[in-house]
Amino acid sequence: MIDDGRAIFQQIADHIADSIIDGSLAEETRAPSTNELAAFYRINPATAAKGINVLVDRGVLYKKRGVGMFVADGARATLSKRRQEAFADRYVVPLLVEARRLDLTTDDVVALIHDRSATIDSPQEGHRP
Repeated sequence: MIDDGRAIFQQIADHIADSIIDGSLAEETRAPSTNELAAFYRINPATAAKGINVLVDRGVLYKKRGVGMFVADGARATLSKRRQEAFADRYVVPLLVEARRLDLTTDDVVALIHDRSATIDSPQEGHRP
């Protein structure tokens, strides 16, 4: 996991966020500690703490004094909404800008997506999604 060119602390935050989104780290359960993350990934505890603090700042994790970090109630929805917005900014907006250049309407774009989705959802011989 730790090698894709992004800052290590961001990768730590993203890994924890992924675990919350996929349900493997449920709301109101204890999150990995700074020391656990540092030992597992063989990184400096300060780097692990910085990753955790990203999620604390977003209201996704909170500290229970003397017990550790916990996943906040509503964290999954918060993260999902944030990722949906990022998805829209990264993919949908450029798609719509190009569609306008090609004089495609929103309905045209939806139809294209629907057609391609059907192709991916039912793979034909020799075609894999």
